[in-house]
Amino acid sequence: MLEADAEDIAYGQKLFSLPCTFIMGAVKPEGLPTPTLPEIAFAGRSNVGKSSLVNAMVGRRALARVSNTPGRTREINFFNLADKLMIVDLPGYGYAELPAKKVKMWTGLTRAYLRGRVNLRRVCLLIDSRHGFKKNDIAIMDLFDESAVPFLVVLTKTDKIKAAELETRIAECEKTLKKHPAAFPSIMATSSEKHRGLDELRALLSQDALT
Repeated sequence: MLEADAEDIAYGQKLFSLPCTFIMGAVKPEGLPTPTLPEIAFAGRSNVGKSSLVNAMVGRRALARVSNTPGRTREINFFNLADKLMIVDLPGYGYAELPAKKVKMWTGLTRAYLRGRVNLRRVCLLIDSRHGFKKNDIAIMDLFDESAVPFLVVLTKTDKIKAAELETRIAECEKTLKKHPAAFPSIMATSSEKHRGLDELRALLSQDALT
């Protein structure tokens, strides 16, 4: 599991406390904004806690929309963090109840973004700590490998499971990641509700604003 020193944590806290504003939502590849800043993207299954994590990272309650309806985020949303970093909220995947045509469209949009975004520094792949990797997650990791997109696995909702179970889940995930060349070898364990692991995650991602 990833850790950070006090200096990096302080820098991350300072960066993510700066103004963060919604720029736009893209629904088609041709609607993606021109790359101007280093970008960090957040991906994950529907209802994994993606919007909650983004909100917690920047200390805002409603920057990214939170919904109990799977697949509610149907576009790629861009948030400018003080002209230093672009935070990108990718559409959730795994929404079985939605029409196949819409799923295909959203999947195509995400693929186009991943393969053509030269300023994308990394993707944070959010995984529900209660369930671990599912088939959809493995498929998206394969896509990251194919697209040569570095990704970091971030476990969410760690306050919902016991410490021993979390340790087991971390070990299972790290074992799986050895099969994926684009994966960061260690993972981050977080809880948006309890603010666990957020300082460490900010510290890591803030380094991408410097590159």
